[in-house]
Amino acid sequence: MRHSYLDSFSNLDSPIHRLEARAKIILFFALVVVCVTTPAKAYPAFAGYLLVLLVLLFLSRLPLKHVFKRALVVVPFVLMVAAFIPFLKTGVIGGGYNLGGMTISQSGLLVLWNVVVKSSVGVLSMILLSSTTPFDGLLKGFERLKVPHIFTTIAAFMYRYSFVLVDEAMRMKQARDSRNFKGRWIWDAKVIGHMIGNLFMRSYERGERVYLAMLARGYDGRSRTLEGERISTADVFFVITVMTLVVLVRILGSRGMFL
Repeated sequence: MRHSYLDSFSNLDSPIHRLEARAKIILFFALVVVCVTTPAKAYPAFAGYLLVLLVLLFLSRLPLKHVFKRALVVVPFVLMVAAFIPFLKTGVIGGGYNLGGMTISQSGLLVLWNVVVKSSVGVLSMILLSSTTPFDGLLKGFERLKVPHIFTTIAAFMYRYSFVLVDEAMRMKQARDSRNFKGRWIWDAKVIGHMIGNLFMRSYERGERVYLAMLARGYDGRSRTLEGERISTADVFFVITVMTLVVLVRILGSRGMFL
């Protein structure tokens, strides 16, 4: 079975896709760091960061539906936590608002804004990075940046074994449906419970077989390729240009000189 829902748009042809993996990792990581260290009241700076991300999104030629769909998976969890912050910070620092007996502090609203805008920039950056780089290329980029080998190995196995889990689940679902399972009554939940337990057992056993097959083919904990990609002059120029623009946005936005 073939699954491409994790990085289905990573093989498109665009200026962002053609960047070397290390260049994109450095670019988006630096953008997130600059954004996180920006004061919460530097509103023009955050508008500038989002504008830079929108330009990169346009250059990447990723479908907007794909980006928003990925963002909607993460952003609601952030909002669920951050939405209560204005109500929890009931101190008088910065004043507040009284709405129907509920006190909403200005400092709490500022924290809410800070969490939402910075998490949004981080989520969009990670979506652009993961959607414009094949997963194996992303891992190679991290390895060449001297990320500890244990982290890249765990990520590689999580990625590859997720397909094993999905394959086993699809086979079990097909076998269940072929036996005319409808799942209309509460006692049918027992079948679902047995399927979940059996799924993990079968996935564990198949994972062992896959690992033994890898060892038989000479696997020693590291993946090797014939040639390693090199960062070109164009990659370096693009990263320096974008990061210079981001730093200028940070400086001018923090001083109120931007927008």
